[in-house]
Amino acid sequence: MKKLIVANWKMNPQTYKQAEDLINSVIKDTKKANSQVAICPPFTWLTDFSHKNKSDVFFGAQNVFYEDRGAFTGEISCAMLKDIGVEYVIIGHSERRKYFGETDEIINKKIKIALETGLKVIFCIGETQEQHDAGERNAVLENQIKRGLEGIDNLENVNIAYEPVWAIGTGKNCGVEETKEAIKLINKLVPGVRVLYGGSVKSENSGSYIKEAMADGLLVGGASLIAEEFVKIVKSAE
Repeated sequence: MKKLIVANWKMNPQTYKQAEDLINSVIKDTKKANSQVAICPPFTWLTDFSHKNKSDVFFGAQNVFYEDRGAFTGEISCAMLKDIGVEYVIIGHSERRKYFGETDEIINKKIKIALETGLKVIFCIGETQEQHDAGERNAVLENQIKRGLEGIDNLENVNIAYEPVWAIGTGKNCGVEETKEAIKLINKLVPGVRVLYGGSVKSENSGSYIKEAMADGLLVGGASLIAEEFVKIVKSAE
């Protein structure tokens, strides 16, 4: 199984020109990569980029709605994503949980329809600082997995991203040994599923998560907005 390196641009960059320059640089320098590279830009540029660069990298969406059509102002359906060539969709990111009130039930509904539509899911799980300090990490991960994947039997297109909330965008990445423990737990709970690590990933530590913590890939946030840095991360997985 190839490693999967995912760039989650979040609500960045601020102009089309910046986004175009970034994706062109990344594509140019990762064409010979042994890993699978997936780019998740904002919706505003996703259609254009996925049509222009169909054979160069995979594309993913940062979010999706759990209904296939209807009067849901501002929402995007899985069918719409599939139609423009999107391969992956991020579901359950801690920022969606925190700022938009997404529950395990909502996340489960999104995962189900994404899989039914033929999309590959990047299912994010992770504990908060308080839960981590209280020694509740394993219980939190087990609960999120159980509820998020409830009623789903075929996990072939499910990828799980372990993203400790306290490590996202803080510069305080999770230690390699601790990450390895979490990945072992996830592998035990959901055998055969590709497990990624995310949370303050940069080129200085990315290789360690792949080679020492045994992650099957990486979900990269801030560092994916710097082409040279993201390319180094992709190459560190080889």
